[in-house]
Amino acid sequence: MDERSPVASSSTAAEVEAGPVQKRPERARSLVPGLVPVVVLAAVATVLGHLVPVIGAPVFAVLGGIAIALVRPPAERAGPGLSFAGKTVLKTSIVVLGTGLSFHEVLTIGGASLPVLLGTLAVALLGAVVFGRALGVARDLRTLIGVGTGICGASAIAATDAVIDASDADVSYAIATIFTFNVVAVLTFPTIGHALGLSPHAFGLWAGTAVNDLSSVVAASAIFGHGATSYAVVVKLTRTLMIIPIALGLAAWRARGGRRWTSTDEPGATTGLRYVMPVFIGWFLVAVALNTIGLVPTSWHPALSATAAGMITIALGAIGLSARPRDIRRAGFRPLALGAILWVLVAATSLALQILTGTHV
Repeated sequence: MDERSPVASSSTAAEVEAGPVQKRPERARSLVPGLVPVVVLAAVATVLGHLVPVIGAPVFAVLGGIAIALVRPPAERAGPGLSFAGKTVLKTSIVVLGTGLSFHEVLTIGGASLPVLLGTLAVALLGAVVFGRALGVARDLRTLIGVGTGICGASAIAATDAVIDASDADVSYAIATIFTFNVVAVLTFPTIGHALGLSPHAFGLWAGTAVNDLSSVVAASAIFGHGATSYAVVVKLTRTLMIIPIALGLAAWRARGGRRWTSTDEPGATTGLRYVMPVFIGWFLVAVALNTIGLVPTSWHPALSATAAGMITIALGAIGLSARPRDIRRAGFRPLALGAILWVLVAATSLALQILTGTHV
C-alpha cells in the first residue's frame, strides 16, 4: 500500500493539472457557435455605422441582434459564446477605452466644463431615481438609463452592466432608449444652438454634456460648425471619466446590499476589495494612468480607439442576440418615457448652468 500511495498521489496530481488544460480547448470550442454570429453581426453593424454615423455601429449591433432574436432566437449552444462576448469582451473594451483618456485633460482643458458636467450628471441620476420610481421602471433599467443619459451612452451602460449584472433585456432597452434621443439631438441641437446664438465653445459644451454617444457628439458639433467639434470631444472625454466614480459607487452599494442580503457564513457573501472595485475598473485606471504619463504612443490612439469601438459593437451585438424580445415588449413605453424626460432635463440643465457660469457665449 505504501508503494502504491506515491504513484496514486502523483497520478492524481497529474490528472488535476491536466484537467484544466484538457478543458480549455473544449471551452474554446464551446464559444465558437456564439462568437461567429456575433462577429458577423458586428462587422455588418460597423459598415452600416460608417454609412450612417449619426446612428453608429453599436446601435445597429444591438438593434440588429434584437431583430434577429425576434425572428429566430439563437440556439442554446450559442449561449457560452454570447455570454463571453457580452461580459468578458465588454469589460475588456472599457479597459481599452482608458488608453485614449488622460487625467491631464480633466485637470486642464476639461476643468472648465466640470460645473456643467457635474450638474447635468446629478440631474440625470437623481431624475432617474425620482421619475423612474414614479413611472414604475425597474431599478436596474432606470439605473442604466440614468447613467447612459448622464455619462456616455453605450459605454456607460456597458460599464454599469459589468458592475450590476443587469438582464440582457434591460441593457438592450436602455441602449435603444438612449440612442433614440441621441439621434433626435443630432437632428435638432445645431438648429437650436444657432437660434440661441451659442458660440462654438458653448455649443461644444452643450453637445458634450447632453449628447451621449461620441459619434453623435461629433456629428452634432460638426453640423453646428468646425470650432465646436474639438471642444465637444474634450468635454465628452472628460465626461466619460465619470464612469470611474459611478461604477465604483454602484459596486460599493451592491457590495453593501450583498452583505445585508447574504449571510456572511455563505460563500456568496460579498466582502473585500474585489467586490467593491471590480478588477476591470482597476485596469481601466491603469490604462488611463499609462496614457497620462505618455507610455501609450499618440500614434496608437486611433487603432486603440477603433479596437475599443469594435469590441463594444461585438459586446452589444451579443447582448442584443441574447435579449428576449418578449421581455422588451413587456417593459412597455415607461422606460422610453423616462429616457425622454431625462434627455430634456439634461439638455435644459446644461444650457441653464452655462448661463449661470457665464460659459454660454
